Amino acid sequence: MQKAGMSIDVNKKISKIDERIYGSFIEHLGRAVYEGIYQPGNPNSDEDGFRKDVIELVRKLNVPIVRYPGGNFVSGYNWEDGVGPKDKRPVRLDLAWFTTETNEVGMQEFQKWLDKVGADMMMAVNLGTRGPDNARNLVEYANYPGGTYWSELRRSHGKEKPYGIKTWCLGNEMDGPWQMGGKTPEEYGRIAAEAAKLMKWTDPDIELVACGSSNSHMPTYGKWETTVLSHVYDYVDFISMHEYYGNPDDDTPTFLSETETMDKFIKAVVAFCDTVKAEKHSDRTINISFDEWNVWYHSKEHDSKLEKWGKAPHRLEDVYNFEDALLVGGLLITLLKHSDRVRMACLAQLVNVIAPIMTDDEKAWAQTIYYPYLHASNYGRGTAICVDVDCATYDSRKHRNVPYLDSVAVLSENAEDLTVFVLNRNLTEDMDVVMKAEGLSLEPVEHISMEGFDLKAVNDAQTPDAVKPTTKALKDGNVHVSKASWNVLRYKVCK
Repeated sequence: MQKAGMSIDVNKKISKIDERIYGSFIEHLGRAVYEGIYQPGNPNSDEDGFRKDVIELVRKLNVPIVRYPGGNFVSGYNWEDGVGPKDKRPVRLDLAWFTTETNEVGMQEFQKWLDKVGADMMMAVNLGTRGPDNARNLVEYANYPGGTYWSELRRSHGKEKPYGIKTWCLGNEMDGPWQMGGKTPEEYGRIAAEAAKLMKWTDPDIELVACGSSNSHMPTYGKWETTVLSHVYDYVDFISMHEYYGNPDDDTPTFLSETETMDKFIKAVVAFCDTVKAEKHSDRTINISFDEWNVWYHSKEHDSKLEKWGKAPHRLEDVYNFEDALLVGGLLITLLKHSDRVRMACLAQLVNVIAPIMTDDEKAWAQTIYYPYLHASNYGRGTAICVDVDCATYDSRKHRNVPYLDSVAVLSENAEDLTVFVLNRNLTEDMDVVMKAEGLSLEPVEHISMEGFDLKAVNDAQTPDAVKPTTKALKDGNVHVSKASWNVLRYKVCK
């Protein structure tokens, strides 16, 4: 048994948390849309063809915003294909994922689904095969009240009032050679700046996200951010970050230290943003939209064998295990530690495709990673507070002096509840943790934990509840934190 200490000082506030940090992502990819959220004729589907069991699971997550329709898919997408009468919509070849897209679901249907789950849309525009003109036309179609060509077209499609989409992505991963219409930093910076101008002239109230590097290993990483921001700084509000994590070498200590990788990545991108801010003598601060993050590696071998041009193939269907849930919890802690600059984030994706929710024709179920996401989204609203951790450390293959315990606290918006999220990376020893709170009088309520499972244990169609959290009373004094565990400590704040 190891000993550790945690100190929470209410005066060490990180930031008020933007709830959009708990966003997610649905792309026209694999079974995310078709057979995921939308499956007409299925006994579990409603009158609009949407899976009711999926809606229920998404509602529990309290997802505030969902990025759509991609992803790589958006770089070849004609948004006009997904509006208007379904019987007039074209069937297209999707060159992003080499599948066939029927366009049965487009912006109209997706907005209807978002209304059912209580989330807003983060809409991406195509800056790969298209450009600024189509981007501003889409803003006019979606957000302008009426009396113009595109707004009247929307109204003729049965949507009298505007969609009112606030948040827009200026393309996706435009630095990638896999991307349709991929660009150099200069090329993308110029087209993104012009698209941003036209879009904001059409609707000055929208927020815009410029593409950052596709990941921190890209050869242009760093130069991409500073070059792009030199063009778009005055027009955009966010720059994106994307990163996925995996454990192909079955090295769990290194895998669980990937929170350090995310931490360094965020700090670097913040530095790039602030460098351009200084060079421009600007008063504006560019924040981060970490709009693709998750574990992704389980399905890659299967996906390499898929045939082209299928409809809604089983692609990117990672089956997540317990150690994946531990890392996802740790990554959520890291995002909250940077909530002063990471204002939005999207767990990629939401249903079937590298997702917390899976479906078959009979049911939907929660994967292991569903639960830390659920806990953070529901209990992590308010103000993030630094937690000083005193514990032993270890060296992984990628990082030195990794603390076994990782933690952040959140004071609720009404200041009546305090939640402490704790990841224990120690695979062999439990910890007794002495908790101290400065400036707060706390009454212990409950301890939610995921612990005691085999690291490779999964939830699947046969055993959908094999890995799930348990809840017990939280007592005064030391907190017992089990080895290899995700923990949510809930307190009432005494006035």
